[in-house]
Amino acid sequence: MKIISCSTAKTLFFACLLWLSCAPSQTVGRSSNSVVHVIEVESIISPVSAEFITKSIIRAEEENAECLIIELDTPGGLLESTRDITKSFLAAHIPIVVYVAPSGARAASAGVFISYAAHLVAMAPSTNIGAATPITMGGESDSSSALTHKITNDAVAQIKGLAEKRSRNAEWAEKAVREAVSITETEALKLNVINFISPSLDSLLKQIDGREVEVTQGKVTLKTRDVQVVHREMNLRYRILEKISDPNVAYMLLIFGFYGILFELYNPGAIFPGVVGALFLILAFFALSTLPVNYAGLLLILLAIVLFILEIKITSYGLLTIGGILSMILGSLMLIEKTPDNFQPVVSISLSVIISMAIVTALFFLFALGLTFKTHRKKVTTGVEGMVGETGVAQTTISPEGTVKVHGEIWKASSTQPIKKGGKIRVIAVEGLRLMVEKIN
Repeated sequence: MKIISCSTAKTLFFACLLWLSCAPSQTVGRSSNSVVHVIEVESIISPVSAEFITKSIIRAEEENAECLIIELDTPGGLLESTRDITKSFLAAHIPIVVYVAPSGARAASAGVFISYAAHLVAMAPSTNIGAATPITMGGESDSSSALTHKITNDAVAQIKGLAEKRSRNAEWAEKAVREAVSITETEALKLNVINFISPSLDSLLKQIDGREVEVTQGKVTLKTRDVQVVHREMNLRYRILEKISDPNVAYMLLIFGFYGILFELYNPGAIFPGVVGALFLILAFFALSTLPVNYAGLLLILLAIVLFILEIKITSYGLLTIGGILSMILGSLMLIEKTPDNFQPVVSISLSVIISMAIVTALFFLFALGLTFKTHRKKVTTGVEGMVGETGVAQTTISPEGTVKVHGEIWKASSTQPIKKGGKIRVIAVEGLRLMVEKIN
């Protein structure tokens, strides 16, 4: 029998330890120094918020966080963005916890789908969840519409699948979509819609401690007692995008951007209006890229701008301006598509904003047209034609020719009647570089 030396035994022992530590396990452990990432989503569900949530999940996974807690307060949002979020939840390697907070918050419409996709859901006192019915093109739910019926059935199938995946109440989820029911946190806990009622984040961490959830890599037991909490806030880019992604803000940026360009065309060399206008247009187009834009509406607004520019070059007595205003109003109404891609009619331009911008535009161009007509009616005061009617003094005797002084300038002059030196004269015509003058008695 061969005897293994002490050094060889130690080598084998450490090799076994290394193998055991690297061996795959269905229950993923956490170190005592683990952290919990917390983010806040307090807005409509849009491509901006969807990107923020998805990037936050990736970052939490890279930093080996215990879990990601999303403090949610939303009135709803876009269906496509909601799908992106639920997909990222289902593919997450760490547990996702949705916490509807603070008191008074809601997880409405798209928030219901996001909550059902999370591994664990908690609600603060005095919060509510529900009303997940898709909205039709008219801004209201219409069960008789074939398109709405298809969208609703698709949404029901999606949320029932999430309910089965997370072992939650599928019957109530279907009612939330079909009947737009909404419930409080106590009702949600009784109906198995949520897992906890948590007055604070600290209480939530204690409640989820020891809970076992299943992620894509297997089952995970959460260890969140006395864990380090790291709050991840939206950076400046996301905050700016979130603000300008409001349809009203994006629309006003677009219109004011066009105003800046038009003012620069009216007053070449002003520079500042052109620079500001170009900046506003870039921000507007960037914001519109995150919204469901109807390009026919955008083209109508561009047509309005073209008509306004043509009014500068062509005298149409206001016809081009009227056409531009009508085109702007129609384009503004059509700019944001009101398709069944959203759970709430939150993604649209306010009618009051559209009317206000149309009135401002009309007043601006009526004022500009008034100045144009006033200028056209005024007597010419520049160039050779502007000399007719001006008065001066004879520098020499004019009989029939001589020189005169008009506006400090010496001109050759002719007259049909003799005029003495120093006599006052009036210009009655201009022939080339010679003035025809008459004597003023």
